Amino acid sequence: MKYFNYVLILLGAVVALYSKAETEQNQYILIGGIVLLMIGIYRVSRNIPSKFDKENEIEDDENN
Repeated sequence: MKYFNYVLILLGAVVALYSKAETEQNQYILIGGIVLLMIGIYRVSRNIPSKFDKENEIEDDENN
């Protein structure tokens, strides 16, 4: 499932670049590519732990 996120990012980028390469840009294809790209980025970023959460846990442990 991890690779699915990267496929979404890659596919979205390719579709967005493809729609920009044509002389007559198709706005719907461009929007679809950007949506795929953003969904892929969101799915990857939600699995990255926050740096500040770890610091807050350490401070809470020190205060107790």
